[in-house]
Amino acid sequence: MPRPITVFICSACGGETLKWQGQCPACGEWNSLEQRAARRAVSPGSGSGRGFPGAGSTGAAPVPLATGEALDLERLPSGQGELDRVLGGGIVPGSVTLLGGDPGIGKSTLLLQVAAHVAAARGVVYASGEESVSQVALRARRLGIAASALEVLAETDLQSILEQAAGRRAGLLVVDSIQTVQLAAVAASAGAVSQLRECAAELVRFAKTTATAVILIGHVTKEGAIAGPRVLEHLVDTVLYFESEAGSRFRIVRATKNRFGAVNELGFFAMTEGGLKEVRNPSAIFLARAPEPAAGSIVTVMRDGGRPLLIELQALVDRMRFGAPRRIAQGLDANRLAMLLAVLSRHAALSLQEHDVFVNAVGGVEIDETAWDLPVVIALASSLADRAVPGSLVAFGEIGLTGEVRPVAYGEERLREAQKQGFQVAVVPRENAPRKPLEGFEVIAVGRVSEALEAALSRLPEPSPTPRPAPAPARS
Repeated sequence: MPRPITVFICSACGGETLKWQGQCPACGEWNSLEQRAARRAVSPGSGSGRGFPGAGSTGAAPVPLATGEALDLERLPSGQGELDRVLGGGIVPGSVTLLGGDPGIGKSTLLLQVAAHVAAARGVVYASGEESVSQVALRARRLGIAASALEVLAETDLQSILEQAAGRRAGLLVVDSIQTVQLAAVAASAGAVSQLRECAAELVRFAKTTATAVILIGHVTKEGAIAGPRVLEHLVDTVLYFESEAGSRFRIVRATKNRFGAVNELGFFAMTEGGLKEVRNPSAIFLARAPEPAAGSIVTVMRDGGRPLLIELQALVDRMRFGAPRRIAQGLDANRLAMLLAVLSRHAALSLQEHDVFVNAVGGVEIDETAWDLPVVIALASSLADRAVPGSLVAFGEIGLTGEVRPVAYGEERLREAQKQGFQVAVVPRENAPRKPLEGFEVIAVGRVSEALEAALSRLPEPSPTPRPAPAPARS
């Protein structure tokens, strides 16, 4: 009898090692290695056929890629245009999608709406491990969802869920959530690392063999990452994150992994009494400006994912009261802000060493690209001079340490989006100037930060003189 091979698998990261150690060599976690029996690999010459094609083999034979046909699978529309945009055009049959987010952000609400829409044309099984059928029906009634063809299953045994989905030949299987289901063959409680890994692998095998689209809801940790081993995100085809600012009714779905579409694509939703509604013009969320232009406020064009977004940036420069000057940035990189202040002092003769500086991206959005350099510099100069930037002006561009204004990607698309939203003037890097002039839209191309400030400040209205109080009458 051949001697069985044993391996030790880390319950935290899923790494394998041939001998037990107190600390996992992959992730450094202590006392996390569990002994498992490894499957013996079959040698190519084993079996009665001695390695001949088809003799003694049980798996599929390899096919040359040049002769294989790429099937043009018809995607399933989810009923939410923004979600289809994030997924790359719809739900791909046989794909596995993982949706994570904070508790109460709307994961179950969104997928219940999607399941109800798909159920009108294809079979759908909604497996809920956290709610009963009556509770799901109550939520559907509250949201006004009429889903007579949607089948709901309150079950936590994964094998039973897969049997029901296979028996009904479902086109879509929703599992709410992956942390609540379990396999009887795995000796661990639901939500354990081993259960999550085996359940996810079983769902992936089911999706690939039956061409059933599977959507999983995943819990997140306090750091915002999906709970469980990292291998959970590696197994699935698409990973989506639900994001929202505290107290806001707007939701953002971001794709961090997508084998069938673009990564970092964004979808915008608004939470209403009737569920999640897609926001077709997301720039309007971030452009709720004051009726009158204010000093230190400017609009920039950010590109996140595959679409340009207009976002208002605000800057406040105040004379330092005591101690060291403060540099506070909300939604922007504070270290890059400190670098921009040094560039202003060295190359634009604008020193803010004796001032507190505050910058903010309106709407709670996080800007990761460098296109906000130029608008923030203009906003700082506007706040220092106490003169408002015209409401029809936008700006974008990167600033280097030598004072040059560097171009950013997709410059013409940003300009077209600004023109579409009603803006008339743009201050941009010289390399981002359009080849053909845009009708009714003025583009000011600059190459140095001093040129940019001169061009922007020349358009700032002069501050209105403050009326002096009348002198008091002299006493007799």
